[in-house]
Order: sequence, then structure tokens, then C-alpha cells
Amino acid sequence: MADVLKKTAHPFLVSTAVSLAAFMEVLDTTIANVSLSHIAGSLGTSSEESTWVLTSYLVSNGIVLPLSGWLSALMGRKNFFVFCILGFTFASFLCGISTSLSMLIIFRLFQGLAGGGLQPSQQAIIKDSFPPEKVGMAFAITGITTVVAPIIGPVLGGYITDNFSWRWIFFINVPIGLLAACFVKILVQDPPSAQKQKVDSIDYIGLSLIAIGLGALQIVLDKGQQEDWFDSSFIIILTCVAVVGLSLAIFWLLRQEHPVVELKLFSIPSFGMSCMMIFFVGFSLLASTMLLPMQVQENFGYNVTLSGLVLAPGGIAILVMLPVTGKLVNIIQAKYLISFGMLISAIGMWAAGMITPQTDYNTFVFVRILQTVGIPFLFVPANTLAFSKISPESSSNASALIVLMKNLGGSIGISLITNKLIHSQQIEQSYLVQHLTMGDIGYHSAIATYIQMITNLGIPSFLTNNAISTAVLAKIYQELVKQASILAYRDIFNFMGGMLLVLAIVALLMPDNNVGFISKTNKRTQKAQSCGIE
Repeated sequence: MADVLKKTAHPFLVSTAVSLAAFMEVLDTTIANVSLSHIAGSLGTSSEESTWVLTSYLVSNGIVLPLSGWLSALMGRKNFFVFCILGFTFASFLCGISTSLSMLIIFRLFQGLAGGGLQPSQQAIIKDSFPPEKVGMAFAITGITTVVAPIIGPVLGGYITDNFSWRWIFFINVPIGLLAACFVKILVQDPPSAQKQKVDSIDYIGLSLIAIGLGALQIVLDKGQQEDWFDSSFIIILTCVAVVGLSLAIFWLLRQEHPVVELKLFSIPSFGMSCMMIFFVGFSLLASTMLLPMQVQENFGYNVTLSGLVLAPGGIAILVMLPVTGKLVNIIQAKYLISFGMLISAIGMWAAGMITPQTDYNTFVFVRILQTVGIPFLFVPANTLAFSKISPESSSNASALIVLMKNLGGSIGISLITNKLIHSQQIEQSYLVQHLTMGDIGYHSAIATYIQMITNLGIPSFLTNNAISTAVLAKIYQELVKQASILAYRDIFNFMGGMLLVLAIVALLMPDNNVGFISKTNKRTQKAQSCGIE
């Protein structure tokens, strides 16, 4: 029965099987974010210490990502993928039964190591499962995993934690992982280019340099804001380690005949420029996914569930548009679709910059849809163009580098935007304070309005004039902080909109891909066959 399924497995069945596992892994990169306070309380630790639950996963995941192509060749892609699923599933179970923070951090490290190979392998398997003329649809399917899962993660994590226990955000992976492993074992077959290859020796130097450099970089990006960046000797030391480690790794890998990471792929224009665009897809998607919920919680009083519901319609918009772009990429040049996607996303960022204290829920939803509806026009064409000049033998290595660029874009984007937001809040607050003088009509009017409000409510007999004045000033300062925060978010969204607009112009300089060539060739072949011509 299994042999029959293998021979007749439809590409969509294969895609569903491998995407189930990859979706589970991508979900785990964000699902724990909203549960940290519950984890800290349950394990008797501080909120700051609990953030290592996230950092440990990102570090180990980031280390394995670029190595997954080499590991696929070492073990065979299917064997490596099943091994990663089972390892991730077992590590998830161990995370769920952890009784201390140190145990949880160690098991999260194992979870990240096992999960790091799932996304690249999924992308390579799906790409090889579809005929060339349907490669756009293949990347539309991988987009469901790559783009939608990070949006759903915080919403699902909040719901599970509020209604069950934080442990279930890990336990839920066990049945899904076992089911995915069975389906992959039955349905997936390795093409000759993805089967186990003989490796004469292991490049321990390259492996070590990548592990040290990327591990240090991920810690810097994740902990920099918390440690006050370069005011911390810890961050300075790790930054130096990251720079030296990655520089030596690049120098070493470029000189190897069979490197563990094929950096030479970046010399292919279609691949290198596409990776740059995918980096900024990760940057804009994950940074905006962080910013909007933060804003509605800080300035508009939304709870975790409601702020998650602000994001949900944006995820639906992506799901709707992914198959559309999967078809368009065979008709329109990828660079034009990428440019269009960047432009739409830029408009969405600028729309978020026009939020006011009176903005309602429906407007937030509309803004989020506008931010995300362009993402499929970025992701699908960029992946299609990236693989257009890649040989089947290098597809696993190419997939690993693409996923690494997206994840690095997200990590760098979140760190940069968080730091810029805090700085912008300080600037906007300083600017607004300059107007808090009795000579300013707005300030004078605000004082009179708040005094009138207190008077209308009835002034308690124990309140003196000084106490009333203090209460009024406190209310004005509270409003000032809120408005400074809204203005700071406006500055950040405008910055991201400007960045995406520049990228929309740069995208027009990308190489052409063979749009329509494959489909036309197939049509000619079919016509010739129908006429009896061999």
C-alpha cells in the first residue's frame, strides 16, 4: 500500500504532509512570546530570565538553518526531514514536562536544533514535487507556512495559555509531529539529487565558525535592547565574537571545494537579489507583526486576545492572495510583482502612521490587511526567481540560505525597530513637553477642561486646590505620554514605508525570469504529440 501511495502521491498531498511539520515549527518561533509571564510565574523565575526561553530557541535554530542543506546531503533529504520532525516532537514533549527554567531552556535548545532543518527541507521538497510550470504554486504553498504561521502564533499561544496551560503550547506538537512523520515517510520520495551522498570528511572548522558567529549574533539581536545595547560589556563581547566568527566563516567557506554552506550561490544575481528581498520580507512582516499589537495594547487598552484578532484578518488576506500570486508569477515578470508588493506594503505602513487616539478596531483591521496583502507578491515571486538558476543538486542549500535570510531579517528588524521606537518616543515626548507652558493656548485649555471635569463630578471635601492641580497635571502628563507614543509609532511606520518604497524601485533592477517559456514549451509539446509528432 505504501509503495502505491509513493508512486501516485499528488504534489498537493506531499505538500500538505511536509507543510504540516514546517508549520508546527514556524508556529513555535512566536507561540511562546505571549506566554512568558505565565512560564515565569509557574517556574518561579523573573520575566527577564524567562526570555531565554525564546533566545535559546532562536540561537540553536539559527545555527542549524544554514547547515541543513549539508546535513540533507549527509543523511538524504527525506531521512533528515523525518529525523528533524521526530527530534522536534520529542523535544516539544520534554519542554512541556519541564519543572525548572534551566530544563526548559535546554530542551528549547534541542527543539531549535531539530526544528532548524524543517523549513528549508519543506521548501526544497515542495519545489521538487511540482513541475517547472507550477513552481509558483509550489512557493505559494510554502508561503502559508512561512508567512501565516508567525501571525497565528501569538493568537494561538494566548488562547491556549489563557484557557488551558502554557505547557500545552508544547504538548500540542506531539500528535501533530507524529502524524506528519508518518505521512512524510509514506508519501515523500527523494529524487536522485536529494539522496544520501558520500561525504569524505566533515568540515569541523566551518561548522564551528558558523555556530559561534550565528549563535552570538542571535543573542545580540535578542538581548540587545534588554541589556541596553553597547552600554553592556556582555553585548560588546558577543558582538565582537559574532563579527570575528562570521568574517572568518565567510573567508573559510569561500576557499573550500565542498563547503558546509554554499555561499557562492549569492554570486548568482537572481539568487542574491532575491535573498535580499526575502530578508526585507522577514524584516517588514515580523516587525509590523510586533508593532501593531504593542500599539493597541499600550495606547488603546486592548487585551492580548483582541490585539491578536487585529492581526488575524491580515493572515486571511495572505491566504487568499497566495494562490493568486502563484498563478501570476507564470504570467508576469517576478521583479514587477515584487515591486508591486513592496509598494502595497509601503502604503500599508503609511496608513498605520495615520492612526490617531480616536482610531477604532475596524480601522486597525483594515490597516493590517493593507500591510499584509502585498506580502504574497513579495514572497512567491522572490522565491521563484531565486530558484530559477539553481541546479537540483543545490536546491537544499539554496532553501537553507533563503530561510536563514528571512529569519535574520525578522530578528534584525525587531531589534532595530524596537530600539528606534524607544528613541523616537523620547524625542516626541521632549518635543511635546516644550508646549506645556501657560502661554500655550492648548495647554491652558486642557487644564481648564480637566478642572471642569473634576468639578462636574463633584470635588471631595478633603481635596485641596493643590491636590486638584496635581491631579490635573498628572492627567495631562498621562495624555502627553500616550500622544508621544502614538507619534513614535507613526515615525516608525513611516520609516518602514519609506524603506519599502526604496525597495520597490530597487526591485525593478532585478534580473528577468523565464515567464511563460516553460508553459509555452509544454503547449508546443502537447500539440506535437496530438499530431503524432515525436
